Amino acid sequence: MFQSWPAILCATLAVIVSGLAKGGFSGAGALAMPIMVLTNPPVESAAVMLPILIVQDAVSVWSFRHSWDGSVLKVMMPGMTLGVGLGYLFSRSVSEAAVLGVVGLVSLLFGLQRLWAERGGRTTLPSDSPGWVGSLFGTFSGFASHVAHAGAPPFQMWVLARRLERDKLVGTTAIAFAYMNWIKVPGYVALGQFSRANLFHSALLVPLALASTWAGVRIVRRVDPQRFYRIIYALMIAVGLWLLRESLV
Repeated sequence: MFQSWPAILCATLAVIVSGLAKGGFSGAGALAMPIMVLTNPPVESAAVMLPILIVQDAVSVWSFRHSWDGSVLKVMMPGMTLGVGLGYLFSRSVSEAAVLGVVGLVSLLFGLQRLWAERGGRTTLPSDSPGWVGSLFGTFSGFASHVAHAGAPPFQMWVLARRLERDKLVGTTAIAFAYMNWIKVPGYVALGQFSRANLFHSALLVPLALASTWAGVRIVRRVDPQRFYRIIYALMIAVGLWLLRESLV
């Protein structure tokens, strides 16, 4: 990990993107892991990112601790727990190339789905879909989150249909992903990825993550978000295709 300048650069960019996402550019966060694994091992990259995400989650949960919807969490959390477990079994059982391919596929599909949504495509389920559907999408979210820290798309597809008030949506999302990130910890410990070196790298990157989160809060008010997101999603498609190619070489 971080054995070359390109590896350090990709890790730095990934953390900046993650921080910008937490600061207001929420759709950009799914690009962080694909950037990181361009030059770093996929499972090790996810392990380095996890403590950083947990620190950022703490800020988000505290900020919206009075605004959340328990009914959504009750439906989604069991599925998330199952999905994280399945993600751990997948990461433990397959090669790094397979994990890289999944990260690339998630990046590609997410980028395509979001570009389609930008053009007016339907991206949510019916608001009256039963709870078991929410649990199923929670499972998809947990799996994608464990493998690629990219659990937002399945989560949003079910939750956005609930039409929660803005602060409740943000608070519910913050709690759900804080929970999901914490329950990923035992799996990464079992995979042997919380080494002293990885934790040291995480600690080095935390100040950058917090600074970029603050920067995101300031920048989001000054740029055209629609243009910004289109660039992000196009990059996700390009990076996803590149990672899929690398996983097959």
